[in-house]
Amino acid sequence: MKLSFGDKTFMAVNYFLLFVLGFTAFYPFWNAAVISFNAGTDTMLGGITFWPRVFSLDNYEVVFKDKRLIDGFIISILRTVIGTLLSIAATAIFAYGMSKRNLVGRKYYMIFCVLTMYFSGGLIPSYLLIRELHLMNSFWVMIIPGIISVWNMIIFRTFFLGIPNGLEESAQIDGSSNWGILFRIVLPLSGPVIATLSLFTAVYHWNDWFSPSLYISDINLLPIQTKLQQILNSNIMLEQMSQMDSAAQGRMSAMKAVTSKSLSMATMMVATVPILCVYPFVQKYFVKGVLVGSLKE
Repeated sequence: MKLSFGDKTFMAVNYFLLFVLGFTAFYPFWNAAVISFNAGTDTMLGGITFWPRVFSLDNYEVVFKDKRLIDGFIISILRTVIGTLLSIAATAIFAYGMSKRNLVGRKYYMIFCVLTMYFSGGLIPSYLLIRELHLMNSFWVMIIPGIISVWNMIIFRTFFLGIPNGLEESAQIDGSSNWGILFRIVLPLSGPVIATLSLFTAVYHWNDWFSPSLYISDINLLPIQTKLQQILNSNIMLEQMSQMDSAAQGRMSAMKAVTSKSLSMATMMVATVPILCVYPFVQKYFVKGVLVGSLKE
């Protein structure tokens, strides 16, 4: 079909706006990556935009020499993997029960669940609850409080309602229990929605720095995002650098080109790149998983 002048103009404007928006979103990340690969003393002179002026890996060497940051990186990985697995499993089981039309009081359970999306107890009651549950200063305080997401449960439930009842009835005739139907029939058919919601949950666990800063005081249990937030706070940067272990401090003393800004950019890259690498593997499930799971019952 031949496009008119108006159509071509409309498409050109759209592409231009998309390019501007994409560049605006991408450039800060790219600039941070460039600064992380540039010598810190040279970065202080300014003018670092698209490419490193004095290429250096010293910033990353200092980061990987700091045992505190490596411990935080390991904590983030454990939290993301364990938290995502438990959250998806618990949410799927809950959603499967809520998808049963013969569940007594299903309508009221759903109302109670939705209410929690709009109203919460607040920060202080949540803090007191966590303390009474003896989860303070524990690894599990980053997992258990958010193990079930109502939003994800609704998407799971809607997806499960779209599975033909005949499959479950056939399995019941063959003697399968509800657990067998869930794990052998329903979940294997739910690959796209599981992949999509797993990514959302993993991104949440990887990026969350706020809850550990509230409930955890042991620096050995803090994820790298919380430590990064502390490092990016320029008021305590010198204190953070002074708290590095002896190996990192020694290495940093030998590298006069490393500065607080270049070090913070390198730490930010280490904390950001791993979760970005997950996106390409689940990108193909996004449209199918989210749109199918969000169809109205």
